[in-house]
Amino acid sequence: MHPRRLSRPPVASRKQRGFTLVELITVILILGVLAAVALPRYADLQGKAREAKAHGVLGSVRAASAMVKAMAMANGTSCGSASGTTATLEGTTVGLNYCYAQALGSLSAGIFGAANVAANDGWVVDGTNVGGATPGTVVQINLSDASTPASCFIKYISAVDAVTPPGISAVVSGC
Repeated sequence: MHPRRLSRPPVASRKQRGFTLVELITVILILGVLAAVALPRYADLQGKAREAKAHGVLGSVRAASAMVKAMAMANGTSCGSASGTTATLEGTTVGLNYCYAQALGSLSAGIFGAANVAANDGWVVDGTNVGGATPGTVVQINLSDASTPASCFIKYISAVDAVTPPGISAVVSGC
């Protein structure tokens, strides 16, 4: 018989005991580069969220304006009158200018009441642009938690005649 030889096990069956320092530094460097590239893309998520909120309210105001006009016409309201008529939309009575919602300086009345825009959602009426319930009145609501509230707003200009719809726009440069 042959004497028993002591030999090392094959390389493939050896257990790895950890990472080398070079491997660890390489992983840390790769993670650092990825973080440096990815962070600037996601840094202004709050601003983008406020901008999306403003666009959402803009869509609500446009839809409410069309719904108020449709409701007024369905109820047989005369669209030739500048004021004195109303329409009720989901329990909210809205004053009308030529069958479109009036621009009123309150979030619970006029077009913003019809669109269900509320102060607890961060919106504030800018009183400098509110003139009353007459045709052509401009009312503006600013998003109060925006980085520049005066540059993040929805503007509504009430209808001036029976054929021209109200002006509805948004400025989101300061959201």
